[in-house]
Amino acid sequence: MSRYVQPVPAPDDPYAGDALLRSWLERQLGAAGHAAAKDRLADLAAEVTGPLRAAHADAEAHPPTLVRYDPWGARIDRIDTSPGWEAQRAAAARHAVVALPYLESARGTWGAAARVVQHALLHLYGPESATFSCPVAMADGAAALLSLPEVDPAVRDAWLPRLVSTDPATAITSGQWMTESQGGSDLARSSTTGRPAADGSWRLTGEKWFCSAADSAMAVALARPEGAGRGSRVLAPFLVPRYAADSPLATGEAPDAPAPGVTVHRLKDKLGTRALPTAEIGLRDAYALPLGDPASPGLARAMTLVVVTRVHNAAAAAGGMRRGLAYARAYASARHVAGGALAVSPLHRATLGALAVDAAGAFVLAGHAFALLGRVEVGADPAAAAELRIVAPLAKLATGRLAVASASEYVESFGGAGYVEDTGVPRLLRDAQVLPIWEGTTNVLALDVLRAVTREDAGPPLLRRLDAAADLARPVSPALADTLAGVTGELRERLAGVAADPQSTAVVAGARGLALRLAHTLTAALLVEHAAWGDEQAELAARLWARRWLRHEDVAADAHHGLELLC
Repeated sequence: MSRYVQPVPAPDDPYAGDALLRSWLERQLGAAGHAAAKDRLADLAAEVTGPLRAAHADAEAHPPTLVRYDPWGARIDRIDTSPGWEAQRAAAARHAVVALPYLESARGTWGAAARVVQHALLHLYGPESATFSCPVAMADGAAALLSLPEVDPAVRDAWLPRLVSTDPATAITSGQWMTESQGGSDLARSSTTGRPAADGSWRLTGEKWFCSAADSAMAVALARPEGAGRGSRVLAPFLVPRYAADSPLATGEAPDAPAPGVTVHRLKDKLGTRALPTAEIGLRDAYALPLGDPASPGLARAMTLVVVTRVHNAAAAAGGMRRGLAYARAYASARHVAGGALAVSPLHRATLGALAVDAAGAFVLAGHAFALLGRVEVGADPAAAAELRIVAPLAKLATGRLAVASASEYVESFGGAGYVEDTGVPRLLRDAQVLPIWEGTTNVLALDVLRAVTREDAGPPLLRRLDAAADLARPVSPALADTLAGVTGELRERLAGVAADPQSTAVVAGARGLALRLAHTLTAALLVEHAAWGDEQAELAARLWARRWLRHEDVAADAHHGLELLC
């Protein structure tokens, strides 16, 4: 008797096979703009399905290692990474995954919508990048921070071109050294200090507890300038060169040695993102360059970086959900149970259909955040800035939770094979779990939503979008319009209660529920907007999303019938 081996077909091309992605680009960019992006997207998709998929597997199989000493006992703190990780690094530069929104050619072609094209690149690249999408996000955030007018032009000119280079030989990424063990997300407890040097540079001393992409050439670190006082607002962002080659304090060290004053204590042994080197790093009079005037409160400047990384987090969640769905559908087409293909089982089809609704919702939510970001950066659009202030945390918190729930379902859809590490399927769940944690947990972000509502009046632009979407939905689906209008009215009352007494126990305790309700309603509105443009898939997704997440109904039967359209 021959041994049975289950065939596992590859999923569809991630660009050509994703109808929602292509229609979204057609709407956001126009036909000519989408045509200008097609070759770039098709080229990346082809590499993702070939060499980058192999590089992804190699990087996962060979996680980074820390070499503390050379053979003669000198401290070198070298982080060794796999060829697969380096292939992902080169591809990110070559395909301009970070650089695109900063390139004059891209802004000339797409204007503010260059961020829309970047989101499409991330949607294709991220899910099988071995989480190189994390240093991509932080490099983009650092580039946005360096682009601020208050940053010293000499610092900008020395580092920004390297962050946005499309040449793998010169392109760098950035780490992010913010959290400390005693404070975590409570930045007010940060104890890293900075003192000025005579040449205009600074020296940082402290301990950073969770430093992602610790192999990057630079990092943005938060420190408390000498004499700045307590609290978080006074913290200032600094650029810290990671290697001796970029530190004026180096005297004879090898270029790839750590910069003087920078010590890598250990690499983190994490649940997921295992290919990504994350470290605990100590600073002892480490050379640093201020990003803006350290004498003025700097946390607001650092939020430029945080907003960018939050929307990248949403893109990673949505992209992972879509790729997981593609793998689950491909497996279902080949797996036979109870005398037939799993793909024709009404129960399994209903499960995949509901997951497709969630993936569509996550995609438009992340996509909207990127579109707003582009309008803020290129057009200095005040309306977009006001809306982005609340959309960035909403998109991040909602997609992060959706990604974990979806990943659990994808693992389950493979049965026992989904629980076996060498199939690669468990990684979907392990890596998804970081998404609700990095750049703020759900509760931290929910409190940030409250601050956006009470301190920056971010509620009205969101409510206007929801009202407009209810009007758009009425000619197509009165029931959907009524649902949107009813929930929007409920949210308007709840936001008024927040404004009236933002510190009340009821408001603070209910912040998570309110934030998720806002995010789910916004997602329904965004699907309605895309449906009104003429997308049939978005129309069905909008109807089912509203029933699933706003009315909490079972959509199994309709998800089963609509699976092909939803995918």
